[in-house]
Amino acid sequence: MTRYIEPTRMDHLFNRTVAGLTRLGISVWGSRILYVRGRSSGEWRTTPVNMLTLNGSRYLVAPRGITQWVRNLRVAGNGELHVGRRIETFTATELSDDEKPAILRAYLKRWGWEVGRFFEGINANASEEQVQAIASGFPVFRIN
Repeated sequence: MTRYIEPTRMDHLFNRTVAGLTRLGISVWGSRILYVRGRSSGEWRTTPVNMLTLNGSRYLVAPRGITQWVRNLRVAGNGELHVGRRIETFTATELSDDEKPAILRAYLKRWGWEVGRFFEGINANASEEQVQAIASGFPVFRIN
């Protein structure tokens, strides 16, 4: 089964606001605009994302599950992160479920107020077993 949570109207409004500020060069708690080529069209697709830095590595987490940007990034393997006029190209490596718990916990610690409702009742203080149990529903990419 593929886990995906469709955005609400409020989610769309929030994302548009964050995207607008990020395009102006104002990163909201680490926000970036992800540019990734569409897997069918080859056209650039954009969405605001939260980039997490943990122990010197950087990650993109998909709290809604298997979204279009996740599907596109899996095929493309690379993309761009934008903040204002700054553009950073990257390559992405998807993590295995066993590698995700520490990243998911750090992500929840930083952005739980924003995305916690997507995590099936799990928060940053959940046990290792609880976080591991939901890991398969949350794609995580290491970016270089």
